[in-house]
Amino acid sequence: MTAVNNSVRNTARLIGAGLRALLVLTVVCGVLYPLAVTGVAQAAFPHKANGSEVSSQGKAVGSSLIGQRYDKGKDKEGNPVPDLRHFQPRPSAGLGSNTANGVNTQYDLQVSGASNLGATNTDLIKAVKERRHWVSTTYGVPESKVPADAVTSSGSGLDPDISPAYAQLQAATVARRNHLPAGTVDKLVKEHTEGRTLGFLGEPRVNVLELNIALKELVRSAGRG
Repeated sequence: MTAVNNSVRNTARLIGAGLRALLVLTVVCGVLYPLAVTGVAQAAFPHKANGSEVSSQGKAVGSSLIGQRYDKGKDKEGNPVPDLRHFQPRPSAGLGSNTANGVNTQYDLQVSGASNLGATNTDLIKAVKERRHWVSTTYGVPESKVPADAVTSSGSGLDPDISPAYAQLQAATVARRNHLPAGTVDKLVKEHTEGRTLGFLGEPRVNVLELNIALKELVRSAGRG
Protein backbone atom coordinates (compact mmCIF):
# COMPACT_ATOMS: atom_id res chain seq x y z
CA MET A 1 0.00 0.00 0.00
CA THR A 2 2.89 2.34 0.84
CA ALA A 3 4.45 1.62 -2.54
CA VAL A 4 1.19 2.51 -4.29
CA ASN A 5 0.90 5.77 -2.36
CA ASN A 6 4.50 6.66 -3.21
CA SER A 7 3.83 5.90 -6.86
CA VAL A 8 0.76 8.12 -6.85
CA ARG A 9 2.66 10.96 -5.12
CA ASN A 10 5.56 10.66 -7.57
CA THR A 11 3.19 10.69 -10.52
CA ALA A 12 1.35 13.72 -9.13
CA ARG A 13 4.67 15.48 -8.53
CA LEU A 14 5.82 14.81 -12.07
CA ILE A 15 2.53 16.00 -13.52
CA GLY A 16 2.68 19.13 -11.38
CA ALA A 17 6.27 19.82 -12.47
CA GLY A 18 5.29 19.32 -16.10
CA LEU A 19 2.34 21.68 -15.82
CA ARG A 20 4.49 24.34 -14.15
CA ALA A 21 7.12 23.99 -16.88
CA LEU A 22 4.40 24.24 -19.50
CA LEU A 23 3.02 27.39 -17.91
CA VAL A 24 6.44 29.04 -17.60
CA LEU A 25 7.48 28.16 -21.14
CA THR A 26 4.12 29.33 -22.50
CA VAL A 27 4.48 32.69 -20.81
CA VAL A 28 8.15 33.11 -21.79
CA CYS A 29 8.06 31.72 -25.34
CA GLY A 30 4.45 32.45 -26.22
CA VAL A 31 4.00 35.89 -24.64
CA LEU A 32 7.16 37.63 -23.43
CA TYR A 33 9.48 36.66 -26.29
CA PRO A 34 7.03 37.58 -29.10
CA LEU A 35 6.26 40.89 -27.38
CA ALA A 36 9.97 41.65 -26.99
CA VAL A 37 10.77 40.79 -30.61
CA THR A 38 7.77 42.74 -31.88
CA GLY A 39 8.69 45.73 -29.74
CA VAL A 40 12.30 45.79 -30.95
CA ALA A 41 11.21 45.35 -34.58
CA GLN A 42 8.62 48.15 -34.38
CA ALA A 43 11.12 50.46 -32.70
CA ALA A 44 14.16 49.74 -34.86
CA PHE A 45 12.68 48.60 -38.21
CA PRO A 46 9.04 49.72 -38.38
CA HIS A 47 8.89 49.74 -42.19
CA LYS A 48 10.21 46.19 -42.55
CA ALA A 49 8.27 44.92 -39.55
CA ASN A 50 5.01 46.07 -41.15
CA GLY A 51 5.58 44.28 -44.45
CA SER A 52 7.75 46.80 -46.34
CA GLU A 53 4.63 48.47 -47.68
CA VAL A 54 4.94 50.79 -50.65
CA SER A 55 2.49 53.68 -50.92
CA SER A 56 1.29 55.80 -53.79
CA GLN A 57 -0.85 58.90 -53.30
CA GLY A 58 -1.32 58.03 -49.66
CA LYS A 59 -2.49 54.45 -50.28
CA ALA A 60 -0.64 51.19 -49.79
CA VAL A 61 -0.29 49.59 -53.23
CA GLY A 62 1.90 46.60 -52.39
CA SER A 63 5.07 45.40 -50.75
CA SER A 64 8.57 45.99 -52.04
CA LEU A 65 9.27 42.33 -51.21
CA ILE A 66 6.47 40.74 -53.26
CA GLY A 67 5.99 40.93 -57.01
CA GLN A 68 2.69 41.59 -58.70
CA ARG A 69 1.29 41.71 -62.22
CA TYR A 70 0.20 44.72 -64.28
CA ASP A 71 -2.61 43.65 -66.58
CA LYS A 72 -5.45 45.29 -68.47
CA GLY A 73 -7.87 42.39 -68.31
CA LYS A 74 -8.10 38.85 -69.65
CA ASP A 75 -8.35 37.30 -73.08
CA LYS A 76 -11.10 34.94 -74.28
CA GLU A 77 -9.37 32.00 -72.63
CA GLY A 78 -9.17 33.75 -69.30
CA ASN A 79 -5.44 34.46 -69.44
CA PRO A 80 -4.23 37.85 -68.16
CA VAL A 81 -3.27 40.39 -70.80
CA PRO A 82 -0.20 42.45 -69.78
CA ASP A 83 -0.64 46.23 -69.78
CA LEU A 84 2.41 47.40 -71.70
CA ARG A 85 2.10 50.90 -70.28
CA HIS A 86 3.77 49.37 -67.21
CA PHE A 87 7.00 47.51 -66.71
CA GLN A 88 6.28 43.81 -66.43
CA PRO A 89 7.69 41.46 -63.76
CA ARG A 90 9.39 38.15 -64.38
CA PRO A 91 7.22 35.01 -64.69
CA SER A 92 5.84 33.54 -61.49
CA ALA A 93 5.91 29.81 -60.73
CA GLY A 94 3.61 28.34 -58.15
CA LEU A 95 3.13 25.02 -56.41
CA GLY A 96 -0.41 23.83 -56.92
CA SER A 97 -0.96 26.07 -59.93
CA ASN A 98 -3.91 25.14 -62.11
CA THR A 99 -2.00 25.63 -65.35
CA ALA A 100 -0.32 22.80 -67.20
CA ASN A 101 3.23 24.10 -66.98
CA GLY A 102 3.12 25.07 -63.31
CA VAL A 103 3.13 28.81 -64.00
CA ASN A 104 1.31 30.93 -61.45
CA THR A 105 0.29 33.74 -63.79
CA GLN A 106 -1.42 35.74 -61.07
CA TYR A 107 1.39 35.92 -58.49
CA ASP A 108 -0.98 34.05 -56.20
CA LEU A 109 0.34 34.02 -52.61
CA GLN A 110 -1.59 30.79 -52.01
CA VAL A 111 0.62 28.83 -54.37
CA SER A 112 3.97 30.58 -54.12
CA GLY A 113 7.08 28.52 -54.63
CA ALA A 114 9.33 27.11 -57.31
CA SER A 115 7.96 25.09 -60.22
CA ASN A 116 10.31 22.22 -59.26
CA LEU A 117 10.86 21.51 -62.97
CA GLY A 118 14.36 20.49 -63.99
CA ALA A 119 16.31 22.00 -66.87
CA THR A 120 15.45 19.03 -69.12
CA ASN A 121 11.74 19.02 -68.31
CA THR A 122 9.77 19.33 -71.54
CA ASP A 123 7.04 21.48 -69.95
CA LEU A 124 9.64 23.95 -68.66
CA ILE A 125 11.44 24.05 -72.02
CA LYS A 126 8.15 24.69 -73.81
CA ALA A 127 7.19 27.45 -71.37
CA VAL A 128 10.58 29.16 -71.70
CA LYS A 129 10.38 29.06 -75.50
CA GLU A 130 6.86 30.53 -75.42
CA ARG A 131 7.88 33.30 -73.05
CA ARG A 132 11.00 34.11 -75.06
CA HIS A 133 8.93 34.37 -78.25
CA TRP A 134 6.37 36.61 -76.49
CA VAL A 135 9.05 38.95 -75.12
CA SER A 136 10.82 39.06 -78.49
CA THR A 137 7.70 39.90 -80.51
CA THR A 138 6.20 42.23 -77.90
CA TYR A 139 9.27 44.37 -77.37
CA GLY A 140 10.84 43.99 -80.82
CA VAL A 141 14.16 42.40 -79.87
CA PRO A 142 15.89 39.25 -81.13
CA GLU A 143 15.23 36.17 -79.01
CA SER A 144 18.97 35.96 -78.34
CA LYS A 145 18.74 39.30 -76.50
CA VAL A 146 15.99 38.20 -74.09
CA PRO A 147 17.39 38.04 -70.51
CA ALA A 148 17.02 34.85 -68.51
CA ASP A 149 14.83 36.47 -65.85
CA ALA A 150 12.30 37.43 -68.52
CA VAL A 151 11.54 33.76 -69.17
CA THR A 152 12.21 32.03 -65.85
CA SER A 153 10.69 32.43 -62.40
CA SER A 154 12.47 32.77 -59.08
CA GLY A 155 12.56 30.17 -56.33
CA SER A 156 9.73 31.89 -54.45
CA GLY A 157 7.70 32.71 -57.54
CA LEU A 158 7.12 36.14 -56.02
CA ASP A 159 10.34 37.98 -56.92
CA PRO A 160 9.66 41.75 -56.90
CA ASP A 161 12.75 42.55 -58.97
CA ILE A 162 13.89 42.21 -62.55
CA SER A 163 17.32 42.64 -64.05
CA PRO A 164 18.38 46.06 -65.40
CA ALA A 165 18.66 44.37 -68.81
CA TYR A 166 15.01 43.31 -68.77
CA ALA A 167 13.90 46.74 -67.57
CA GLN A 168 15.90 48.48 -70.32
CA LEU A 169 14.48 46.05 -72.88
CA GLN A 170 10.96 47.17 -71.94
CA ALA A 171 11.77 50.88 -71.67
CA ALA A 172 11.18 51.88 -75.30
CA THR A 173 7.76 50.23 -75.42
CA VAL A 174 6.74 51.68 -72.05
CA ALA A 175 7.83 55.14 -73.21
CA ARG A 176 5.87 54.84 -76.45
CA ARG A 177 2.71 53.58 -74.75
CA ASN A 178 2.85 56.50 -72.28
CA HIS A 179 3.83 59.11 -74.91
CA LEU A 180 7.07 59.88 -73.09
CA PRO A 181 10.58 60.47 -74.49
CA ALA A 182 12.55 57.22 -74.56
CA GLY A 183 15.51 58.91 -72.89
CA THR A 184 13.35 60.00 -69.96
CA VAL A 185 12.20 56.44 -69.29
CA ASP A 186 15.74 55.09 -69.71
CA LYS A 187 16.88 57.56 -67.09
CA LEU A 188 14.07 56.48 -64.79
CA VAL A 189 15.22 52.86 -65.05
CA LYS A 190 18.79 53.81 -64.21
CA GLU A 191 17.62 55.83 -61.20
CA HIS A 192 15.79 52.77 -59.86
CA THR A 193 18.57 50.29 -60.48
CA GLU A 194 20.03 48.97 -57.24
CA GLY A 195 23.56 47.59 -57.08
CA ARG A 196 24.76 44.44 -55.38
CA THR A 197 24.08 44.25 -51.64
CA LEU A 198 27.23 45.35 -49.78
CA GLY A 199 28.87 45.64 -53.15
CA PHE A 200 29.28 41.91 -53.77
CA LEU A 201 26.10 40.00 -52.83
CA GLY A 202 23.51 39.16 -55.47
CA GLU A 203 23.06 40.96 -58.77
CA PRO A 204 21.99 44.49 -59.77
CA ARG A 205 18.19 44.70 -59.80
CA VAL A 206 15.18 46.92 -60.41
CA ASN A 207 12.13 46.81 -58.14
CA VAL A 208 9.19 46.69 -60.55
CA LEU A 209 6.60 48.12 -58.16
CA GLU A 210 8.73 51.11 -57.20
CA LEU A 211 9.68 51.70 -60.84
CA ASN A 212 6.04 51.65 -61.97
CA ILE A 213 5.03 54.05 -59.20
CA ALA A 214 7.74 56.46 -60.32
CA LEU A 215 6.59 56.01 -63.92
CA LYS A 216 3.01 56.82 -62.94
CA GLU A 217 4.16 59.99 -61.22
CA LEU A 218 6.14 60.93 -64.31
CA VAL A 219 3.13 60.40 -66.56
CA ARG A 220 0.95 62.42 -64.22
CA SER A 221 3.41 65.31 -64.08
CA ALA A 222 3.59 65.30 -67.86
CA GLY A 223 -0.21 65.65 -67.96
CA ARG A 224 -0.75 62.34 -69.71
CA GLY A 225 -2.16 60.28 -66.86
